[in-house]
Amino acid sequence: MKRRAVYPGTFDPVTYGHIDLIKRAVKIFDEVIVAVADNTEKAPLFALKERKQMLEEATCDLKRVSVESFNCLMVDYVHSKDANVVIRGLRMISDFEYEFQMALTNRKLNSDIEIVFMMPNESYSFLSSKLIKEVASLGANLSEFVPSFVEKRLKEALKKKR
Repeated sequence: MKRRAVYPGTFDPVTYGHIDLIKRAVKIFDEVIVAVADNTEKAPLFALKERKQMLEEATCDLKRVSVESFNCLMVDYVHSKDANVVIRGLRMISDFEYEFQMALTNRKLNSDIEIVFMMPNESYSFLSSKLIKEVASLGANLSEFVPSFVEKRLKEALKKKR
């Protein structure tokens, strides 16, 4: 039986921290599905299709990784993919409370799904998509935080938004 895991998130935009977790997950699981959430409550800067495309480009050299999108309850999506593991990233202790609450809620919704918390490399432990968008809007060099194609698209999107 293949060990298949789902790494869900908004990925608005994808960062080196996300990519690091995907690379770590592929070392553990036979297949990793990166699932881009259609979460309009977060008011993403990029459309779902754009976020999916950026992730596909960022992971194109990784075998056993696929990128999909979903707009349903996460546990239902995971079940539909015949997976029983969800990967969640923990950067700082501040992430733990929210992630713990979500993990317990998801366990109540579907007790067959396990949540695996993974930490990115410490050099990415402070990164968040929100922070990246904020510093990008102020003209920062993002080369240490996101791939160059993401930086370009992010700066273009922020320019249009003004």
